[in-house]
Amino acid sequence: MEKLDLLVWQNEATQRAAALDVPGLRSLAVSTPARLTSPTLLLGRGSELAALVELWVDSVDVWRDVVAQVPSDAYVVTESIPQLPSDEPDLLTHLSWFPKPDRLTEDEFFHGWHDVHTPSSFRLHPLRQGYVRDAVARTLSAGSPPVRAIVSEYFREDDYVDPSRLFAEGELETTIEELPLYADQPDVSSCPLRRTLVR
Repeated sequence: MEKLDLLVWQNEATQRAAALDVPGLRSLAVSTPARLTSPTLLLGRGSELAALVELWVDSVDVWRDVVAQVPSDAYVVTESIPQLPSDEPDLLTHLSWFPKPDRLTEDEFFHGWHDVHTPSSFRLHPLRQGYVRDAVARTLSAGSPPVRAIVSEYFREDDYVDPSRLFAEGELETTIEELPLYADQPDVSSCPLRRTLVR
């Protein structure tokens, strides 16, 4: 099986995702903007995103049918789960996505993201309820941005909206210092989402 991540930019396409039907579709999840009063870490194109659609399919070959039904920026990804998401209902998803900076080699990028930032993120977010890390293996849809990382972090809403609970004291400065090891801040997009459909 293979996983596809779709960054959806139109509400009409989000509505069509609920009825997505392609051969070999194993599972489908749709997450839409959380519409918080004061969204935390709304960066880059985060305010424009209509939905994240995640699907598992038997073969990536169906991707053209997927994009025909749900117009989007489509990526085939490899999923890893450094922190298994809690089964608590109503968790918020903090979604982030970014490209690999041209100044970094593949090895440098993955070292900074996986080997440095991932352990650091556990210290940064001690109340986090899950962490799913998708590395983009291939951009599928023509003209889509060269995203290399799509990251979902899960939080209780009360923890997410309170910076004193979202971030451990003194750790945010360390994260900012480490950021150039895997990303350029102007190219990072992020936003809070709620999972609205799973099938």
